[in-house]
Amino acid sequence: MSLNIVLVEPEIPQNTGNIIRTCAATGTNLHLVKPLGFSLEDKYLKRSGLDYWDIANIKYYDSFEEVVEKNPEGKFFFATTKVNQAHSDVDYVDNSFIVFGKETKGLPKELIEANLETCIRIPMLDIEKARSLNLSNSVAIVVYEALRQLDYPKMR
Repeated sequence: MSLNIVLVEPEIPQNTGNIIRTCAATGTNLHLVKPLGFSLEDKYLKRSGLDYWDIANIKYYDSFEEVVEKNPEGKFFFATTKVNQAHSDVDYVDNSFIVFGKETKGLPKELIEANLETCIRIPMLDIEKARSLNLSNSVAIVVYEALRQLDYPKMR
């Protein structure tokens, strides 16, 4: 059983470090699409990832197209605030890839428009000041919903 998180051009090292820890603790693969907004040697990235680096499965890519090309059997879901379909309203399967955009802009509009049927959002209040949740929190919410649907494979 395989679950995958894709971060497209993440910008904040602490978020990515937290996501590394979440992925390591859940057996979820992490795919990072460059350019990254920080160095992999960043002390905040290292600190937030703690000692989970050696159990995390992380792959690096030069573009999102490369992720798709190297994982043609994957089923892709796209996290965005721009659609109505909740993250809990889709069926996650083995080898699902859940794609998140950069903290300041999210995913590119063209990618969302080309994949509307598999776009998901985390429900939240519909007020102007609450634009979105923190990236690492969003990843954790969606990862655990997907794992719940998959009956928490290999987890206790």
